[in-house]
Amino acid sequence: MNRREALIARVIAGYRAAYGADPAQLFAAPGRVNLIGEHVDYNDGFVLPCAIDRETIVALGESEKARFEAVALDMGAGARDSFVLDAPAGRIDGDWQNHVRGVVHFIQAGGHGVRPARIAVAGDVPIGAGLSSSASFGVATALAVSEHSGLALTPAQIARIAQAAENDFVGCACGIMDQMASAASTAGAALLLDCRSLETRAVPIHPRLAITVIDSGIRRQLTTSAFNERRAQCEAAAQHFGVAALRDLDAAELEAGRGGMDETLHARARHVVSEIGRVAPFAAALASGDAAALARLLEAGHRSLAGDFGVSLPALDQLAAEVQSALGDAGGVRLTGAGFGGCLVAVSDAAAAPAIAAAVEGHNREAENPARIAAFRPAAGAARISC
Repeated sequence: MNRREALIARVIAGYRAAYGADPAQLFAAPGRVNLIGEHVDYNDGFVLPCAIDRETIVALGESEKARFEAVALDMGAGARDSFVLDAPAGRIDGDWQNHVRGVVHFIQAGGHGVRPARIAVAGDVPIGAGLSSSASFGVATALAVSEHSGLALTPAQIARIAQAAENDFVGCACGIMDQMASAASTAGAALLLDCRSLETRAVPIHPRLAITVIDSGIRRQLTTSAFNERRAQCEAAAQHFGVAALRDLDAAELEAGRGGMDETLHARARHVVSEIGRVAPFAAALASGDAAALARLLEAGHRSLAGDFGVSLPALDQLAAEVQSALGDAGGVRLTGAGFGGCLVAVSDAAAAPAIAAAVEGHNREAENPARIAAFRPAAGAARISC
């Protein structure tokens, strides 16, 4: 039994235990690792994430009542919720419940009817590691609810619904990148996404390259971190320059108009502008297999996240430096995800895998939080799967 088969078996068994019947349908949505373009999605910029072969699976069946019922199999015994469908699905004290309630709310707010259903949800995307377990959960739920209700929604519409649920019900002011990567990715490729227009292009990953995710072992809670503060700072910086979003600035305009600007806001804006500028050359290097160019871009990206955007930690900087030293020109490494913990991503020549492993092993001899290496394959986006 492979990884996915085991996960499917677990979610079906959990559905059966919760409701005394077998589910009628299964839906899956992957997590993601962002390769470049960090904290720029909510600034209308360009990003280059890659869906991974870890996912959330939703088992769904009919309900005889005019209710929506849910059980979260990864959240411990008694992790259940239920609400009526003929009244607004309000927020409650909780996290996963508000993903579900928010998805139903925003589908209904779009003028669509939601059919009564029972769902059970389970996944194997590491929680709190910066691999978008929450977006995977939201997208899988949105796809399941929409298809069960007979709606032919596009991946972008599914992503928008899941994002709205996370913004307005869960309380995290995330951009659209995570949900779009989960909903719209192509197997074997990264997803070049324009976060303003939602136009996408699959960027093939050169066969001699490998993507390695290094879990730092440091966990964080996104909605209680400084994530929302960073978004507010970016919006304030855009307001200072009189633009709709920081995507509308270039480096020269950023420097020319900084007079009277708070230094912290300027640093936040400098990260966003410089990070957007790294996306296109990174995509070209990824497709051509130029490991030395990838090394330069990833190292610059990590420095910017740590210095200008202030979302790294000393332990993450140390781990990144040790891995980068081991790689040299064979590839690069940087913080991925929102920061304040979570994972690093390395993009390198596949032959450099032993060097990464040795660097992590050396780091762990002195580290308070041992890091772990995980190998993920570039995966396809959300879809209905066979029971």
